[in-house]
Order: sequence, then structure tokens, then C-alpha cells
Amino acid sequence: MSNTVSKKVPFGQKVAFGVGMFANQMFPAILGIFMVVLVEDLKFTGLMWGLIYLFPRLFDAITDPIMGFISDNTKSKWGRRRQYVLIGGIIMGISYIFMWQLFKENTVQYNFWYFFFWSVIFYLGLTFFSVPYVAMGYEMSDDFHERTNIMAIAQWIGQWAWVIAPWFWLIMYDPDWFPSADVAARELAIWVAIPCAICAIVPALFIKSESTLGKDYEPLNFSNVGGSLKKIFGSFKEAFKIREFKKLCISTFFIFNAFNTVAALTFFVIVYKLFNGDAGASGIWVSLFGCLGALGTTFLVIPIVAYMSKKIGKKKAFMLSQTISLVGYIMLYFLFIPGKPWMYIIALPFFSFGIGSLFTIMMSMTADVIDIDELNTGKRREGIFGAIYWWMVKVGYAIAGALSGLIIAIVGFDSDLATTEQQSAVDGLHAFFCFFPALGTIAAMYIMRNYDITEQRSNEIRAELNKRKNNLVPSIATSYSQGEKLSSLGGFDFKIDTSNDLNFDSKSKREITALFRESLNKGVHGLCFSPYRDGQDIGDQLTETQIVERINIIASYTTWIRSFSCTDGNEFIPKAARARGLKTMVGAWIGTDKERNEEEIKSLINLAKNGFVDVAVIGNEVLMRNELKEQEIIAYINRVKAELPNIPVGYVDAYYEYIEHSAMVDACDLILVNCYPFWEGTTIEEASTYLKRMYLVTEKIAKGKKIIITETGWPDRGTNNGGAIPSQENAMKYFLNTQKWSRDKNIEIFYFSSFDESWKIRHEGDVGARWGIWDKNEKQKFS
Repeated sequence: MSNTVSKKVPFGQKVAFGVGMFANQMFPAILGIFMVVLVEDLKFTGLMWGLIYLFPRLFDAITDPIMGFISDNTKSKWGRRRQYVLIGGIIMGISYIFMWQLFKENTVQYNFWYFFFWSVIFYLGLTFFSVPYVAMGYEMSDDFHERTNIMAIAQWIGQWAWVIAPWFWLIMYDPDWFPSADVAARELAIWVAIPCAICAIVPALFIKSESTLGKDYEPLNFSNVGGSLKKIFGSFKEAFKIREFKKLCISTFFIFNAFNTVAALTFFVIVYKLFNGDAGASGIWVSLFGCLGALGTTFLVIPIVAYMSKKIGKKKAFMLSQTISLVGYIMLYFLFIPGKPWMYIIALPFFSFGIGSLFTIMMSMTADVIDIDELNTGKRREGIFGAIYWWMVKVGYAIAGALSGLIIAIVGFDSDLATTEQQSAVDGLHAFFCFFPALGTIAAMYIMRNYDITEQRSNEIRAELNKRKNNLVPSIATSYSQGEKLSSLGGFDFKIDTSNDLNFDSKSKREITALFRESLNKGVHGLCFSPYRDGQDIGDQLTETQIVERINIIASYTTWIRSFSCTDGNEFIPKAARARGLKTMVGAWIGTDKERNEEEIKSLINLAKNGFVDVAVIGNEVLMRNELKEQEIIAYINRVKAELPNIPVGYVDAYYEYIEHSAMVDACDLILVNCYPFWEGTTIEEASTYLKRMYLVTEKIAKGKKIIITETGWPDRGTNNGGAIPSQENAMKYFLNTQKWSRDKNIEIFYFSSFDESWKIRHEGDVGARWGIWDKNEKQKFS
């Protein structure tokens, strides 16, 4: 098993997080209790009930991803989360008080719209609070089991909300306390809101956060946040590419949605099924149902689930817990016996395992998934993943509220009638109450049946991330990183002329930047074109619009464009380049997938016959990746040469592959080589000389054929590779000397790259994404 560097969290920090969970659960718990007043006392219709549940929560769910984006990209000395948790807690407290200032003497329509407005404000505050709050929990530890401990403590504290909340039913309908339930709601809202708001801001005050000033985050100006929706939806798409995260979200949706659909019916089922519609006669039994269930969760379910998770794994603990809950749902159907309300208590310990175990396990699992995302993208996006996960929860909650109203309407239930006058409607509510959540649970278990993030896999991912962060090994998963490959070839002793190289010793960064801009404005021979925008990946369908937009940005700075593929929208690149008067080196991407190779080759030939190709390229670094044998590549080359007799045809690979595969030199019309001093660990001071040696080595074996450097460049940020250090200054220095040599000696070079490429992080580590002259947002970086 791989070793990981675990972050143990002090108990006080866990408790501070848990106090926030009490507020996070108390507000919705007490809201569900108070909502009965709307139907029972203020005479809201089932449709009004459904609308009040649905629309404010949908608004909340829509704003969650935006809040996740803002929270993930906030730069402040307080970190990314604390200030929003504080603001959200205050908004929730104030709006909750105003929301319940409802009076019977007002019309139903007035009360409906008044409540509707303030509930929207309340849910806006909940978004401000909950999204960064949940993200705080995800980032508190990187340890597989410590995450479960954090969530278990938080859920244990949070469950007390569900122990306390049901007793408000008893208080609200007791005439010794309040003359009517609407008076109770108005006054109790104050006593609920103030302590809950205080609990909500505790994490903001006491959980430590590192300053994020100077971090490489997205700018949070108005236009960028407003334009972030596209990035947010891209993040949704990217997150849901992680199969395990998709399972967590959908299974949570089914369980939580189904449970909350019937939870709102608890009052009606107990009062009308067991006490013939007499709320006063029901005494403590309505309150006891929720209270005992929550106590069972607090003292039985959460400790057992946390223990099971450590012993048998999170997935098995989830499956076993939900199986137990199914037994509880079935028991509830038979143990709701008029005149014997105490019988339902027998089912509650089983029943409680369903929703009681859900968030303890699922929030811990989500933290594990966020590690996978970091491994794939190089980003820590707790806010976005928390927003997406809770978006599913809140949409489920909104739909649950609407379904509650729909169920009331379907069975024909009327709170003004006794059970004897509507026995079938009451029986229908009872059946829905027991079996609807059981169906949701079965669906969730089916979805989670092949969830496969085990402790071992999680630790391996964590170990790799720790290596990257601590620079224990290069974070570069590419065969480029060769380390002095040139010296290993032997037999090539060249005297390199460095007299024309620029001397940067006495130049400031400002002066180097000015030289860079001057050189770029003169234009380069060629640019390697990067078509994929942030959030896109290899295999995604590119649009002609995005290709044209990017071509237009760089067209005035280059003569040639090099592309790497002829499918998935890449075929638009040579067309767009030609429209701007640029010459094109067009590549067909080939590898182990023979069917895909055929598509690429046919598309390349078609583009060339239509006049969009100046140089045809068959494959890029296929030998270096060891995906095809030399003769297989040559067969493709010969086939294209036969189809395109008037267009030069070649193959691109690292310069040393031509030295080691001499048959490739004979097969190609041009010798197309990638030369990266950075990947061989060369210092920036030696990089220009090293590049020239790579070229001369290739020239010795080229048999007089024209050599084109098809890729070279230097990253401006990321992990060091030996003596090669990424920085803005080094990137500009390398560009300047490379372009000067190109112009002085008439060496044709395609500079890598036009734009930063976020998708490359998963292949080449953090440094892989930062080779562009323009950033991922299509702005020039060196200015």
C-alpha cells in the first residue's frame, strides 16, 4: 500500500465544523416543521405548498454553482471560504425571522407571496453559507479515514437539530404555549433564527484558513463572474466525467429526494392514521417520531456507520446501511396501528439507517473524488464539487416538496376532514410514506453497486498528489522527460556558435518583456495551434466558432499554423487558417486504435485535396509513446504520399527517434522534429545552445532533407524538471533566443504553443498546462 502524508485535524476544529452543521441542518429541519402551519392553519393549497418548496430551492440550486466558482477563486488573507460563511449565516438568520411574520387576517394570496419572497432571500443566504461551508469540510484533511471522522462528528452534532425540531410540533399546537400555530411560528422564528445564525458563523470564526493572496485563481471581476456560467457548466461536465462522482450525486438524489418527499407528510400520517385527524390527541407522538429517529441516528447509526466504514469500506457500509433501512420502511407499513402509536418505535432504529448514514458516508466519498479531480486536472475545486453535490441534494429537496403537494392532491387528502371521511386518502398517504423512500433506496443501491474507490486506491491517489506537491518526484507523466538524452547519443561533437544569443544579465524583467513583445510583433514562422478551451479535453467536439475565434487572435503573429488532428472539429483548423491567409501543417493523429487512424487519414487526404494542406503529417510522437511499430507508420506515410503526390508528407517525433529509426528518414519528404531542452533538464542559460545541438544532430542523419523544428518552447509556471525552471522570465528568454536564431539562420520553427492547455495537466503534471504565449482565457501572458 502506498504511503500518504495524512493531515490529522484537531478535535476542536472538528467540533467547530460540526457546530456549523447544526445550523445547516436545523434550518431545513425546523422549516419542515413550520411548513405544516401553512397548510393546517393558513390554508395554503397543495399547489401553493408545492410552489413554495420548488421555486426558492431551484433558485438556491442555480446560485450554488456560481457560489462554488466564486468561493474556489477568492483571493483574501482570510482564505477562500470564511467570509462567505459569515455573511450567509447572518442573511439566513434575518430572513428566517421575516419569513414567518404571517397573519391569518391577511389573505391567503398575500401570505403566499410574502412567504415566497422572503424564502428566496433565505435560500440566497443558505447558498452563501452552505457552499463554502461544505467545501471547508472537504479540504480539512487528506486522510481517507480522517475525512469520515470529520463528517461523522459533524453529522453527530447536526443530528441534534432533528432531535430538537420535532418538539416544535408539540409546542406550536399546545394552547398553553401559544393561542394559535401562526402566532407560534411568528414568535418561535426569532428564537430559532438567532442561535442558528450564531452556530452558522462559528466555522467562519474558528476554523483556520490559509491566505490565498497571490494564488493563481480566476479573476473575480463582474464580467468574469458573469461569464463564468460557461466555465461552471464546463466544470459540471468535467466533474460528471468522473464516474464515481456521478454515482454519488445520483444515488444521493434518489435517497434524499424520496425520503424528504414523505418526511413532509409525517404530521398528517401520524395524526390522521393513528389519531383520526385530532392533532391535540396525538400528543407527543408526532414529535417523538422525528426525535427518536434522530436520536437513533445520533447515538446508533453514525457511530456504527463510521465503524463499519473503517472495517469493511465506505461502499459496503453504505450498502449495508441502506439494506437495513429497507427493513425499517417495510416495518413502518405494518406498525402504524391506530390506537397503538408506540408500535412504530420498533421500526425507527432500522428506518434511521437510511438517511442517517447518507451524508456521513457520501460527504467522505466526495472528498475522495475531489482527489481524483486534482489528479486529473491539477486543481483543488472543493467549492465546485460541493456545489454540484449539494445542487443535486437541493434540487431533490425542491422536487420532494413539489411531490409532497402532488401526493396530497393525488390521494385527495383534505386537512379539514376526519379520517373516517377520507380513509382511502389517509391509507394512500401511509402507503406513499413507507414505500416511496424504499423505491428511492433500491434505485440508489443499484447505482452504487460497482462504485470502486477503495481505501487502497484512495491512498495511491493521495500519495501521487503528495509527491507532486512535495516535489519528491517529477510531476510529469510524459516520456519527454529524458534527462540529457542528447549526450547519450554520442558521436556528435559540435562547436556551437553562441555569438548571436542575447545577453540578459543586465536586463530587468520589464526590459525583457519589451523585447519579447517586439519580437512577437515581428511575427514567428509557425505556431502549434491549441484548440481546446478550459474544461475541454481530447475527444470533445470542437466548434468551428471557437476555432475561428482563436485563429483570429493569433493570425497576425504567424505565417504557419500546425494542427495535430483531423477529426472532432480539428478539421476546421486548416480551413480557418487558410481563410486568414496562413499556411498549414496538418496532422493526422494515429495510434493503437486502427479504426480511428482510418478516420484521421481519410480526413487529412480530403482536406488536402480540397486545398487546405501545405504539409501533411502522419502521426505525432507515436514511436516515443511506443504505440505503433516503425513499419506500420511508414505504411501510412506511403499511402498518403500516393494519394497526395504534390504535397510534402512527413512524420513528427522527438529528434532522437529519427536517429534511432533511420528508415523514417528515407520514408519522409521532410524531417520534422520536436526539440525540448526543458524536458531534458537543461538550464535556461544553456537552453539555446542545447537546442542548436539538437538541430545539428538531426542534420547529420537527415540525408540532405529539409529539417523543420515542429515543436519547441518553455513553460512559464509549474514544477522544475532538473535544472529547467519554469518562469515567465525564462519563457520569454527562451522565446527571444529561439526566434533570433530562427531569423538569423533561416531555421523553420513552430513554437509551442499558442494557448495554455488545461487538459495537459493529467498527462504532464502542473507544468504541462503552461506553455502558451496566450493564456487559457486567450490573453497574452507576457505584457
